[in-house]
Amino acid sequence: MFLKSSFTTLVIGLFVVYVVHTCWVMYGIVYTKPCEPPGGTGCITPFLAGNPKLQMSIYTALRPNADGGNTLIHTEENFHINEKFERTVNVSLPKKTRNNGTLYALVFVHQAGVTPWQDPRQVHLAAQLTTYMVPKPPEISLISREDQTQSVTEEARQTKQHKVEEGGVSDQPVSHWRCRLTLNIVGDHFVFDKEHLPNDVRRYLRAFQNGKKTVYLPLLFVDELSNRVKDLVEINSTTLELPLTITYDAISLGRLRFWIHMQDAVYSLQQFGFTEKDADEIKGIFTDTNLYFLALTFFVAAFHLLFDFLAFKNDISFWKEKKSMVGMSSKAVLWRCFSTIIIFLYLFDEQTSLLVLIPAGIGAVIEVWKVKKALKIQVFWKGGKPTFLFGKLDESERRTGEYDTQAMKYLSYLLYPLCLGGALYALIFLRYKSWYSWLINSMVNGVYAFGFLFMLPQLFVNYKLKSVAHLPWKAFMYKAFNTFIDDVFAFIITMPTSHRLACFRDDVVFLVYLYQRWLYPVDKTRVNEYGISYDDKPKRKSHKD
Repeated sequence: MFLKSSFTTLVIGLFVVYVVHTCWVMYGIVYTKPCEPPGGTGCITPFLAGNPKLQMSIYTALRPNADGGNTLIHTEENFHINEKFERTVNVSLPKKTRNNGTLYALVFVHQAGVTPWQDPRQVHLAAQLTTYMVPKPPEISLISREDQTQSVTEEARQTKQHKVEEGGVSDQPVSHWRCRLTLNIVGDHFVFDKEHLPNDVRRYLRAFQNGKKTVYLPLLFVDELSNRVKDLVEINSTTLELPLTITYDAISLGRLRFWIHMQDAVYSLQQFGFTEKDADEIKGIFTDTNLYFLALTFFVAAFHLLFDFLAFKNDISFWKEKKSMVGMSSKAVLWRCFSTIIIFLYLFDEQTSLLVLIPAGIGAVIEVWKVKKALKIQVFWKGGKPTFLFGKLDESERRTGEYDTQAMKYLSYLLYPLCLGGALYALIFLRYKSWYSWLINSMVNGVYAFGFLFMLPQLFVNYKLKSVAHLPWKAFMYKAFNTFIDDVFAFIITMPTSHRLACFRDDVVFLVYLYQRWLYPVDKTRVNEYGISYDDKPKRKSHKD
């Protein structure tokens, strides 16, 4: 018991250290030490302090260094640093871009009345307007074989058919258009200290000597986090021009440094193998919420990770030591195993974020192991082939099984017709990528819509036995905390609507379990009617002198 408590205490201690360290790192990111005194020789003063007249010009080019020519697409003549604006322009696509090529935007901030190519005190950045992604397979009606959209032109349909014949739609990346270009400039007249210049700012800072003073030009930043997968438009050979929304706003130095670190983090994840869609889920957390809500999200995610670990640990410990299925619904265990596997396959088919997919996969593996323990299955290998041996149930376990079977009998009258009817409705009126996609969607909709009914046999068994001492309450409580945390994540992380609704459905089930916990108090020191005591304190050995 001491070792178990020490391990849990160690985990919680490491968690607290992690949270404190992360808070300290975040403080170091958003806070920058200013130069004192501001007019000292070691200071870097802002060019914007002199209120110069500036102009913003945006060009397109096939290369980030403008080799091969460029085209002016927008000029903001009356440009003021602290005045935000949004403009929509139509961009003509070169032939190379239409043939699965790339296109860049060259953003210049320069002095008014002078072209950026002739201004020695201009700042510029290159932003990629295209990205490569595997196109999403079209969804069709499995009965009528009709396409998802009937408004597709014949020429575009032939282009898509040509790609299908070449095998490009299935697994070849295709150039997609980014509809948004978000620009920022630091509006603060911050004075930097040369000796304490942050490394993240250094790569964006361009300075020059003005007498004895060192002056830095405006800090221009292209917000890549605002480019979401949902806004991408596939480019084909018939696409002559596409709209581009240019958004500008001034930001603080602390926010700039925070966005730089977040963009670097997303880029690192992509280098480690995260796809564009996986990185997009993380982008959504940063761009669709404000900083205060983002800080709340961090703490919620940290506690979610802690409770996930403790729930897995206690759940595994409970089932590892469990020798009898008295009071436990075997069918509920089988259903949880089946439903978690179906949910994992569904999330995988929907290409859901790894933030949701990985925990679902781990949970499915644990549920399979629980079924092995619940049914007392032993696996023997003979000549490379597995042989399964099922254990026998005692009288108390058979009594529990009778209650379990009785509950499932009543549920089957309602559950099976509803699931079958929902599957037929989806087959007739909805569109899917394949028959496999329809099958997985139909099963997972049954799991999400009526899956909580399969949790009722355990409630029925508890009611018949008038006891809840046989349940893993430590794991249940950690899962209950995580269920309410999932309610917060349901509005933050992108996930299928049915998966989001299932988070709120589980709240009701846990509340019923808590009511039974209050209704049937547990005395762990009392030996129940099955001759079992749930006091987990080990008996001490007598000391001999």
